[in-house]
Order: sequence, then C-alpha cells, then structure tokens
Amino acid sequence: MMLPDHVEVHRAPLVDAGYTRKRDWGLPTDRTRVWAGRASVQPDRSFEVRSPARETAQRRLRVYLPHRAAVESADRLLIAGRWHEVDGVPMVWGTGGLRHVRVNAWEVEH
Repeated sequence: MMLPDHVEVHRAPLVDAGYTRKRDWGLPTDRTRVWAGRASVQPDRSFEVRSPARETAQRRLRVYLPHRAAVESADRLLIAGRWHEVDGVPMVWGTGGLRHVRVNAWEVEH
C-alpha cells in the first residue's frame, strides 16, 4: 500500500467531567503527539446537515496508517494543516506485510 501523505496523531489529556472523564482539547499546549508518519488519506464523503442551528458541510476522510501507529478513538489527526477527529474505533485490517489501521475521520471546525 502506498503511503504518500504525512499524518500526525495527537492526544489530549483526560480531565474530570462530572461523573466521567473526557479529553480536553481546549489548550493546544496540553496536546501530545503520539505518532507521526506516512499514511494514505482518501476522501470518504461530504454531506451537509440541514438545520437552523448548523449551516455547514462536513468533510469526512478515510485514513490508512501503518499497523504500528498508535491511534485511539478519542484522538485527533493533523492532516495538511487541518484537524480531524477520529470517528469510531480504529480497525486493524489485513495480514502479514499488508496489515494496516483504517481510521474514519471528520474535519474539526474551529
């Protein structure tokens, strides 16, 4: 599999939020880069949410990373200067030398 794109995986610290814990993406200085390297980034789909509260389109990507890439469902990806949230649990695919991690992601609006 060709891996022509540079991707970084970032993780935010866990903070207490009521009865649970969540990732705090508020301070950029608290983020930790847990992996960086070559990947294959491909368009997945684009759609618009039609509601009075939201008038924007959402771009989604499918990202293929080497199987050794450290990525979790609460991480964010930095791709070509734009932030993307991981959507769902990353999945390991393939066997032998063809193993890779497939990640669905959507662009984060700031």
